[in-house]
Amino acid sequence: MRILTASDRALLVEAADLDEAMRLNLAWRGLPGIIERVPGARTVLVCFDPLRTSAAALAELLSAAEPQDEHMPPAGEVTIPVQYDGDDLAETASLLGVSTDELVSRHLAADWRVAFSGFAPGFGYIVGDDPLFDVPRRSSPRTRVPAGAVALAGAFTGVYPRESPGGWQLIGRTDAVMWDLDREPPAPLVPGVVVRFERSERPVLPVPAAPAAPAVSVRGEKPSPRTSVEVIRTSMQLLVQDAGRPGRASLGVSASGVADRTAMRDANRAVGNDRDAAVLESVGGAALRFHGAGVGVVTGAVGDLTVTNHAGEVRDIVHGSPFATADGDELELGYPTQGLRCVIGIRGGVRAASVLGSRSSDTLSGLGPPPLAAGDVVGVGAAPRRAVDPTVVTRELPAPGDLVELSITLGPRDEWFTASALHTLTTQEWLVTSRADRVGVRLQGEVPLARAVEGELPSEGAVSGAIQVPGDGQPVLFLPDHPLTGGYPIIGALTDSCLDLAAQLPPGARVRFCVG
Repeated sequence: MRILTASDRALLVEAADLDEAMRLNLAWRGLPGIIERVPGARTVLVCFDPLRTSAAALAELLSAAEPQDEHMPPAGEVTIPVQYDGDDLAETASLLGVSTDELVSRHLAADWRVAFSGFAPGFGYIVGDDPLFDVPRRSSPRTRVPAGAVALAGAFTGVYPRESPGGWQLIGRTDAVMWDLDREPPAPLVPGVVVRFERSERPVLPVPAAPAAPAVSVRGEKPSPRTSVEVIRTSMQLLVQDAGRPGRASLGVSASGVADRTAMRDANRAVGNDRDAAVLESVGGAALRFHGAGVGVVTGAVGDLTVTNHAGEVRDIVHGSPFATADGDELELGYPTQGLRCVIGIRGGVRAASVLGSRSSDTLSGLGPPPLAAGDVVGVGAAPRRAVDPTVVTRELPAPGDLVELSITLGPRDEWFTASALHTLTTQEWLVTSRADRVGVRLQGEVPLARAVEGELPSEGAVSGAIQVPGDGQPVLFLPDHPLTGGYPIIGALTDSCLDLAAQLPPGARVRFCVG
């Protein structure tokens, strides 16, 4: 058993095989200081609270624990109808040295079982008994894989629960629904389930999008007489966010949550809320109308801020300073000149439907309130007893073209890269491209990161801030809505203190990594 650094708050433990990884994961239940355990094909990612334990102390506890004798119990059987017409079917058959007919027939005949969950809610890593299925991932992942896609990677088959990025080889599609919060359990593919694939006897229709939790009101509904906020004009992305859903990896659910935690806490402090009260997170300019009197604040990214009252009078708003609102006031957020994401805090906190204990909108899984659009109205909670705090906190956030230094820890897969690649990682400037969202940021460097180890890495857990390197050598920096697991090697990870700054990187900024 090897214990590797995955970040300054996580360890990655290597096991001999999948079975041992599962038994180690069971053995570590209840160990002090552990926040989350994410099993992989031959690893377990262990995330810990640095206020309760240290990496060294936790490593000792993990090493001392004996793997459980118990094995994963059977958990029922699921049949999945598949139409074998995936975009990569012919290429995958060629990679495996068989015809497409043989690939399909052996996929149908193999015995399959869900080994573990990850990547996204409802995604099960399904392992089979046919040695044919050892399939390399794509050298560069697709930005969009449709819901219901049936795919291969390594020794696993998977079914994408919803549209998402992905680097697996697509061999078919199904209209079986892999995640539904109104069903018990929400995911049919839980560890231990036996899976039977069968050829679909009817055309496979696109998987319908799972219904998202509503914002507080239906679009176009008349605003409540109590304080509420109406969206007049949305930004590139306007979301409800809070502290997220930590501790739910067993469901394939990542923590998600607000991208810039500092901005959320500054906003809630300014208006007197609890530090993790729900806020609005905006990328780009937006306009909001307040119904009822209240107090608001804008933190995070910096841009022009104005409030226009019902008489048409305009006043400038100080970034980071709480401001009073009257019924009918309209807040206008200009496009940021520094940073990327604005946080709008409202006294009383944003009221929205809670899903799995959080109001956070997870853009990868689709959990939580959907992105807000013009006409949506969100409610506001009761005013807290705590007073507003007019203290303005100043932060230096990057503009396009600025160079930002980010502290990282190396690992867990730095040994997969050449010495020159490790040198390049920390000396070369990396451009923040426009291919960025809450899942991750594509970086571009003049010299790609060369591998020392070729071949496929079995899927394993990943943390927020992980620097994952696909086959093209251009890194992807994971943000809060990243997949729980992945199969491209992770060369390093941001330290926790740099995560909020990373969330504010605008396209065109440049990054230099330094080992902290």
